[in-house]
Amino acid sequence: MADPRLSRRPDAGSRINVSFEFFPPKTDEMEERLWETVTRLEPLGPRYVSVTYGAGGSTRERTARTVGRILRETSLAPAAHLTCVDATRAEADAVIRDFAAMGVTRFVALRGDPAAGVGAAYRPHPDGYTNGAELTAAIRRIGDFDVSVSAYPEKHPESADFATDIDMLKRKVDAGATRAITQFFFDNDLYERYVERVRRAGVYIPIVPGILPIHNFRQVAGFAGRCGAHVPAWVAERFAGLENDPQTHALVAAAVAAEQVLDLVERGVEEFHFYTMNRADLAFAICHLIGVRPQAAAAA
Repeated sequence: MADPRLSRRPDAGSRINVSFEFFPPKTDEMEERLWETVTRLEPLGPRYVSVTYGAGGSTRERTARTVGRILRETSLAPAAHLTCVDATRAEADAVIRDFAAMGVTRFVALRGDPAAGVGAAYRPHPDGYTNGAELTAAIRRIGDFDVSVSAYPEKHPESADFATDIDMLKRKVDAGATRAITQFFFDNDLYERYVERVRRAGVYIPIVPGILPIHNFRQVAGFAGRCGAHVPAWVAERFAGLENDPQTHALVAAAVAAEQVLDLVERGVEEFHFYTMNRADLAFAICHLIGVRPQAAAAA
């Protein structure tokens, strides 16, 4: 008798699209690790890969170099991140045009975290774009680009309520957003309820789950607390006592991430965005489990 579970069907991987996020390296050692990650993940045929962009353009040159190298040396389609932080409209428009001249056709448009860090008060530049909706509109005015925006299954920590938060998402859609990528989350019920909310509000673009494999539980838990992402008690319990046992921690991280993704596949999710932290192993293992395999091997 055939197993009815989608995640166990031999053709499951053919229905699933993935994308990966990288950040520009700061050192030669970090650059070497990034390109090892790119080389490992490229054969999986991601829809695109995104490259992050620091507050106020603090990583602008590194982002441009990384995007340029991806364009020159790989078959991957890079999406350049952009933020509104500490930039005038003219400066932001110039960056968009610079990336377009390189051959970039995809962007990730974000308001961005305050230059002082997550949790600090956000103050828009007096001559700049104030939010992701305005930045999305600017990108689409310059060209017919694919634009991804952010979404928050547990609402943005600065939003007063879900209605306010979803209204901002609607504004991004009206400005021309192609899809929304969520903040990372660990409770799939929260994601499912969020999707139901935005659909009732008339938002029909794809809401792509952002998946964060837990390479360091203590760091992830601290960051989650600052950005309003809930870490369920059962997740914390899985990592309890592993602070000084990196090998077991890595095995548990793979199991926890795979469990989350496989459950989402069973709920009908067919697109995932992985926050790789410039590490390939966990993302590669999860893709293998859901049937996304290196294309040459799949063809064979």
